[in-house]
Amino acid sequence: MPIYALYALLFADSGLSDTSISVLFAIWSTTAIVFEVPSGAIADRFSRRSSLVAAGVLQASGYAAWVLFPSFWGFAAGFVLWGLGGTLTSGAFEALLYDGLAANGDESSYGRLNARIDTIGLIAQVPIAVVATALFSFGGYQLAGWVSVAMCLASSVIASRFPEPPRGSDDDEIGYFATLRTGVREAVPIKRAVLAVALVYAIDAFEEYFTLLAQDWRVPTVWVPMATIGVPLLGAAGASLAGRLPFRGWVLFASGVLLIVAAVLAVPFAIVLLGLFYGLYRFVLVHVETELQHRIESDARATVTSVAAIGSEILAFAVYGLWVLGSAAAVGVLILVVALVIWRR
Repeated sequence: MPIYALYALLFADSGLSDTSISVLFAIWSTTAIVFEVPSGAIADRFSRRSSLVAAGVLQASGYAAWVLFPSFWGFAAGFVLWGLGGTLTSGAFEALLYDGLAANGDESSYGRLNARIDTIGLIAQVPIAVVATALFSFGGYQLAGWVSVAMCLASSVIASRFPEPPRGSDDDEIGYFATLRTGVREAVPIKRAVLAVALVYAIDAFEEYFTLLAQDWRVPTVWVPMATIGVPLLGAAGASLAGRLPFRGWVLFASGVLLIVAAVLAVPFAIVLLGLFYGLYRFVLVHVETELQHRIESDARATVTSVAAIGSEILAFAVYGLWVLGSAAAVGVLILVVALVIWRR
């Protein structure tokens, strides 16, 4: 979405401090914590495809709130709506994809396909950054926001066309709360895989600060989307390699070191190191997400995935807090700690 490349700058240019921006991100995460697992159970009990359709509508409503009410409370309302949409997507998309492959006996290809999807999503940020720059030049944040609203609604239309494999007839007889309990119980025996996803995915919260970092590193606002265009490309390269190369525990540790070096340099060139950090991080993320899906055995796949996601949202508060206290360098130290935990286990 074009506004995605600009929204942190929108908050800053609307007069919000770094602390206020981190509070907004915390509101976003709190919404996910409250609704993540219940929404996963909704997808398992009713329809994963319908969850994706509703997610696009809610996200569009969130962006509209930002454009119409550019203030702290307008941004907060937008994050609540976006957070609700995100919880409906989280788990539902992975479950729809994995079960679709399993229906054809091809679940072993999930890792490669997941890496490909992640790669395409990151590469798509490049033309979007170009579009965001053009939209900002012609119509400012408002034009970028309304185009993003239209794109979200278009994504809902596309999601409505996704095939959804039929599940067992017993699923129709199982109630919502029974589905919820099944998913939570399933997460216990595979708690290490769930914890790995939670720890690694929580680091992704730092992505929200990339544009602010570029601005802090003396890149003019209008050029920030273009200056950071290489970051998702390197992220895409890392995700793509994850579909071809085995997991290596030291990779996440190396990414943390690169981030710390970039934070110490704090110059426009450091964006290159930021991109390298992101590429290594995405390599690890694809691997841990794939491993989790292979370990889930029940039909409550979306719910189990949401349990991991809720853990990541809770841990994301540490990222927000470290940004306020010590910026990127402090986040880099956190990544080193997470890397050591993942490496050992």
